Amino acid sequence: MEITLTMPDWAVTELQRLPAVIPSLEDRMAEVIRFSRLNFENGTGGPFAAGVFERNTGRLVVIGVNRVVASNCSSAHAEVMALSLAQKLLGTYDLGGPGMPVYQLVVNWRPCAMCYGAVLWSGIRSLAIAGSGPELEAITGFDEGPIHPEWDKELARRGIELIDSVLTEDALRVYRDFAASGSLVYNSRQGG
Repeated sequence: MEITLTMPDWAVTELQRLPAVIPSLEDRMAEVIRFSRLNFENGTGGPFAAGVFERNTGRLVVIGVNRVVASNCSSAHAEVMALSLAQKLLGTYDLGGPGMPVYQLVVNWRPCAMCYGAVLWSGIRSLAIAGSGPELEAITGFDEGPIHPEWDKELARRGIELIDSVLTEDALRVYRDFAASGSLVYNSRQGG
């Protein structure tokens, strides 16, 4: 028995074109948002992407995209793809282990209920998101699950820096374009 999750060919090609270092957080988020757009425009998944970077240097580890439908795997969200690929590439299950640089996960919205757990268990020390409000669900119809009302305080309690509202309008533009495209919104039982 085996599970194999893969990135789409276009994403592998785009990753190879990116510079090894993306110094500014805004530029990192811009690339993540660009990948989220390319993912739905290429028909390879939902409008979601996440990247793992060294926070202080901007060194790119990987950007992952949503692969749920293409992989027939409900856990193949962008955050899970990015964190899993980073752990594989870096040879560690703990992205916050001793002697490691501070790794940052950059996501084009607040992680859903499942991905929030993946963030906590991954070891990353910094989470940067485009936004955290109800707009994503209102615009797209995706069900992000039950998020604890004090999710941000739990990150802080666990030593994970949170940076919210990075290029929010750019992320929302992708969600609006996704909604207008009529692409599949794949909610199991619509949260019911």
